[in-house]
Amino acid sequence: MEVKLPVALLSGSFEERLRKAAELGYDGVELMVCAHHSLDVKEIRSQLSRFGLHVSAIGSGAVAMVEKCTLLSGDAETRRSAERRLHELIEFASQVGAGCVTIGSFRGRAAWVKGTDGSSQLVSILGRSAEKAVANGVLLALEPLNRYESDIINTAEEGLALIEQVGSSNIGIVLDTFHMNIEEPTFTGSIKKVASTGRLFHMHIGDSNRLPPGQGHIDFIEIAETLRSSGYTGYLSAELLPLPDGDQAAQRTIEYMRKIVPREK
Repeated sequence: MEVKLPVALLSGSFEERLRKAAELGYDGVELMVCAHHSLDVKEIRSQLSRFGLHVSAIGSGAVAMVEKCTLLSGDAETRRSAERRLHELIEFASQVGAGCVTIGSFRGRAAWVKGTDGSSQLVSILGRSAEKAVANGVLLALEPLNRYESDIINTAEEGLALIEQVGSSNIGIVLDTFHMNIEEPTFTGSIKKVASTGRLFHMHIGDSNRLPPGQGHIDFIEIAETLRSSGYTGYLSAELLPLPDGDQAAQRTIEYMRKIVPREK
């Protein structure tokens, strides 16, 4: 397993953030992207190579937060626009060598879709997007969110049920320990259940208070052991509040996690 962090957590220019991530000892980064058309893909790849980092995933949450654009928007044109944005993120992921695109808050809320079932809408959108992802060699990872942030897919079991309806092998789950702490019966049981299906594509780590691991009550030693025994060899990507600031949160995370997940030689 390798430890990553979202570039957005750190301060400075994109290049400065990559340098900090490398100096702290992270294996790679997760990118949150909005207007990717304005980005120089060649330069991004060059800088990643310069610092010995690779991209674990492309996060879609910024599209929802900044552009207010979600897959289950109450406005039909916005839904279509969101689906196009997802397809663009898939293309961008392929261009920068990211293994997957994560879908959390970007899916929106089922209650926003009037006159139809939000779950069915999401299945249809993901089905079309899965075809795009397959063509680009990218995985899609659906993130269960706690009940206070989403009214659709709160648990790992619900996520597995929905991707089964989609029927594509390249759609899986990204589990987030913060949300799991609220919704899952146990960490070990849910991790094992998803991993046993071969659909555990990604992991987000944050403690019970969304601070760096070790500052809440989640047992990350148990989680790491469960992931290893389940055959998970993917990424552990920090998803945290920037407290007391992003740079310090990133440093505290890697210092704690390296005791549990030593860097592979």
